[in-house]
Amino acid sequence: MGLEHMSDDQILRIADPIMDNLMDASTAIDHQRHIRDFTERLKNIVTPDYLRRVCEKYQREKGYFSRREPVAVFKRPGAAAIVWKQWFTNAQGEFVAEILLVEQDGKYLVDHAMVF
Repeated sequence: MGLEHMSDDQILRIADPIMDNLMDASTAIDHQRHIRDFTERLKNIVTPDYLRRVCEKYQREKGYFSRREPVAVFKRPGAAAIVWKQWFTNAQGEFVAEILLVEQDGKYLVDHAMVF
């Protein structure tokens, strides 16, 4: 079933484990695991050196990822953007975590991810 035809809950059941892996791999600065569910386009952007620099910076400034809560799911043909409210261990306030899931060859892959 296409993402655009799924309920928000169905999409979150796909997206949450993918985001859990992204955050856990980011905390460990484990490039191979971090890019496991990425499209080729995104793999070409997130090199081992790029991931290391980004992770070291956010860990130094904000600590580690803490809890997150879903805020919204935005659907369009072949894709869904998922937005969560995100907290860190050493930074005050609420942040935004998001991924764009796309369907490619029967798999759901991340084509964009950001925390800000």
